[in-house]
Amino acid sequence: MSFKTPAERGGSGHGRFAQFAQYASNFTSSPFFFLACLAVIAFFVAAHVAHLGIEVLLLPGGSMSAVTLLLLALLKNAEMRAEHAVQPKLDAIARALLAAHSDQCGDEFDALRRAIRLEEET
Repeated sequence: MSFKTPAERGGSGHGRFAQFAQYASNFTSSPFFFLACLAVIAFFVAAHVAHLGIEVLLLPGGSMSAVTLLLLALLKNAEMRAEHAVQPKLDAIARALLAAHSDQCGDEFDALRRAIRLEEET
């Protein structure tokens, strides 16, 4: 089992978890999933209003807790994938700015060089 971030794992192919996470992210952003969540919430409210037994009340409550935990994991995964996709693009833009203005030696360009640690990579 690997606890590395997606960018640290390397490789161009996507693993089974990455594919599943992408599919789950797409599903959870669909109208069908939203309607299913509304149905669970409506069942939860109706069970409380009807004063049903504790066993019936625990079912939707436990379901909502489990879905919340899974959505939190998916959200973090999507956040990390987005962060690692954006960073190389920002670095490329910064390098292009530095290359375009290499004859200018201002404080802004020195700060930009330090921010992307250009000297450490060469």
